[in-house]
Amino acid sequence: MYTDILVPTDGSESSAAAVEHGIEIASPHAATVHFLHAVDVGTEMSASGLGNIAPDLTETLESEAEDALDDAVARAEESDVAYERTVLEGVPHEVIAEYSTENEIDLIVMGASGRSGLADHLLGSSTDRVVRSVETSVLIARPS
Repeated sequence: MYTDILVPTDGSESSAAAVEHGIEIASPHAATVHFLHAVDVGTEMSASGLGNIAPDLTETLESEAEDALDDAVARAEESDVAYERTVLEGVPHEVIAEYSTENEIDLIVMGASGRSGLADHLLGSSTDRVVRSVETSVLIARPS
């Protein structure tokens, strides 16, 4: 039923729950889990793709992305689940939707909330936006 499962992760408690769910679903199906971190560099992208933020901040965000992915990958390896890891720049819900389409994802597993805090409550979370913008099934995971 599932061949490719996308788990966007930001290192939050909710995304850690999504990682666990994604791995649990992938294991009996011999599916590949695609761990994705979208580095939100702002709405104005420069021609270089680095956005309109300072290089030090970009480096910090990319380091946080790698840390979140390292944790997810370690869990997949412990469970002997095939995985891919990707860091992309852009607006998270747009990056997730595009990745899902381009990689023919069968299921997206996302945390109920992430690290963006108050902005999520005012604007709607990335999870809400993904659910509304993709044709792929989405499982929303909550921490225990």
